[in-house]
Formats: sequence, structure tokens, C-alpha cells
Amino acid sequence: MSGVWVFKNGVVRLVESRGADPLQGPTRGKVLVHLPTNEVVTSYKVLERILTSLGWERYNNDPDVLQFRKTMTIHHISLPKDFNKFKSAHIYDIVVKNPNVFEVRDT
Repeated sequence: MSGVWVFKNGVVRLVESRGADPLQGPTRGKVLVHLPTNEVVTSYKVLERILTSLGWERYNNDPDVLQFRKTMTIHHISLPKDFNKFKSAHIYDIVVKNPNVFEVRDT
């Protein structure tokens, strides 16, 4: 999968590169969804609220990066400070470290 994550009208979507696979059909965007509430993650404020409720805490006040760690584990999540630079690698890192809590869906 290749493309660009776009923040538009309060929703983050993956706009896939055209021509990557002609058999896939039309290009569709992607969104990160919090499964228990079916809420689309539209900002870092929303994401931080959800991660905090799952036991993640912010640490390391780096001016360029938002970082979260989960107490009593070695897991951490690093995100660019600018939500417009939130990419698919960051989305899938969140999904993998929070199984059965988040999902990536087509828009």
C-alpha cells in the first residue's frame, strides 16, 4: 500500500497512489477507527484521549515529536508533532501495539 495521509474536513484518510496496482480498482482513502466506540480518529486530541484511557502516557517533551509509552512495558509510540505529517507507518504502529482496539478502514 502506498499513498499519502490527508487531513480534510476533520478526518484522516489515506489517499493511495494511482497506478500502483491496476487490478485494485478505484483509489480509496483510509481512516483510523477506535473499535469500542466506532470513533474515527480525527486529531491528536482524540488520539491522546483514547491512548490515555488504554494506559498510555505522554513523555519526553520533544518539540518535534509526540511520544507515548505504556507503563510496565517496553512499548512506545512516536508521532510527528504536526498532525498533517501523520503517515501510514504511524497508523499501523498504533494498530499493532493496540490489538483489537484500533482498525484501519476504507472511507
